[in-house]
This record gives sequence, structure tokens and C-alpha cells, in this order.
Amino acid sequence: MATIEKMPMLVEGYDRLNAEVKRLKEIDRIEVIDAIEEARAHGDLSENAEYHAAKERQGQIEATIGDYEDRLTRAQVIDPKDLSGDKVVFGATVHLLDEDDKPSKYQIVGEIEADANSGRISYNSPLARALIGRNKGDEVEFTVPAGDKYYLIEKIEFI
Repeated sequence: MATIEKMPMLVEGYDRLNAEVKRLKEIDRIEVIDAIEEARAHGDLSENAEYHAAKERQGQIEATIGDYEDRLTRAQVIDPKDLSGDKVVFGATVHLLDEDDKPSKYQIVGEIEADANSGRISYNSPLARALIGRNKGDEVEFTVPAGDKYYLIEKIEFI
């Protein structure tokens, strides 16, 4: 029997994904069905670009709903406020200093929640993989396109 791979996800990511599925089902799906019906009313479907575009959009919506529902089914929902400790784990917010003592801060999140511009990195990213399991005060080496970078873990928070 195959095992289902769990996907770690923060509470707000789970809630946001649930809301997106609801929107897709209750708004986008209805709109595209209406567009298909309207295009059908124009007659010959073989050369009806509006019909074909609406059917393609319907396929995209259904595929997205299926993907998101699968992610929700496999979600392992984690609230960082319930965590504690001295090690970097999923959900932790990690304060780093680079070799020039320039500070940066990242929260380790699920794939669908990641947004590097907001300081939220996927647990599968190279930086997160380098940080997970490490402690405050540890030095971490991380390779970027420009070469190797070194960080000092200054602080670990669960917020």
C-alpha cells in the first residue's frame, strides 16, 4: 500500500488555500459554466473561439481545484506558536547575520506559502535545508549563484 506524503503547511497557509478552493468552486467555476453556455448559444462550436477558450479555462480551473484539494488532504497543519526549542524547524523564524554582519530574517514555510520577497522560504529551498536542525549560534554555509555565503544563526523564534 502506498503511503501518502504529508505536506507541512502553516495554519494561515491552509486557511488561505481553503479560501482559494472555495472561490474557485463558487465563483470561477460558475462564471466559466455561464461563459460556455453563452458561447454555445452562438451556434457552430467547431469554429467558436469563445467556446474553446471557455472550455480551456474550465479545464484549468478544475485542474487547479484538484491540485489544491490534494494539497489540503495531505496537509500537516503546523502552528509555530505551538512550537519551541533551540533548533530550527518548519515554522521557525530565523534571524541571521551574514559575513558583513548584515541581518536578515526568514520564516520556514510550506511550498505554496513561500515568498522570498516577504522573507518566507520553502522548507525545500537550499537555505532552509541548510538551516533546519541547526541551533542558535551555529554557522551555516549556503551556496548562491554568486558563490558561497556564510550565515550565523542569531536568533530562532516561533511566532
